[in-house]
Amino acid sequence: MTGPPGGADDAELRAARREVLLLEYEVLKAEQKARIVARDHLMYATLAGLVSVLAFVLATSAPPGAVLLLPPVCLVLGWTYLANDQKISAVGRYLRDELAPRLAELTGGRPGEVLGWERAHRAVPGQGVAKVLQLAVDLVMFVAPAVLAVVLHWTGEGAGPALFLASVAELVAIAVLAVRVVLAADFATEGRTP
Repeated sequence: MTGPPGGADDAELRAARREVLLLEYEVLKAEQKARIVARDHLMYATLAGLVSVLAFVLATSAPPGAVLLLPPVCLVLGWTYLANDQKISAVGRYLRDELAPRLAELTGGRPGEVLGWERAHRAVPGQGVAKVLQLAVDLVMFVAPAVLAVVLHWTGEGAGPALFLASVAELVAIAVLAVRVVLAADFATEGRTP
């Protein structure tokens, strides 16, 4: 049998809900942290991959078209980086827009007061410039080397129609990645609509 609304049973139910939401917060923050670490390591992996391919390409015995190994490295690692980055952003949006208001309701606070860091770190001065610079870094890291590799292949010694078709396919795939990276760039800060 339950008590009247607002009684001890209601308080216990609210406390249980709050505990579940706090556990959800902890799990999501742990996932977000792990994805941030993985995403950041993908930058180092990309640099290592690019250096490895360039070392192979610059070897005197490199076969024609060896430079076309760069676009797949950029594509695979860039796509993985992007997928992780999108999940990191999705967790942040969920915490700000879904979890914080529900916790605020259960604690009697305002949504801006609950999980305040999830909003506060997005409203610092210069955040918009930092996001534009991050977009530029992402494009330079994952798109520019691949495009440069295709251009170098096209301006170098011809290696036949099969490699030309492969280079065109790589360029199309990298263009798709570039568009996805630009579309995924999150320039929203608090005070502006995301």
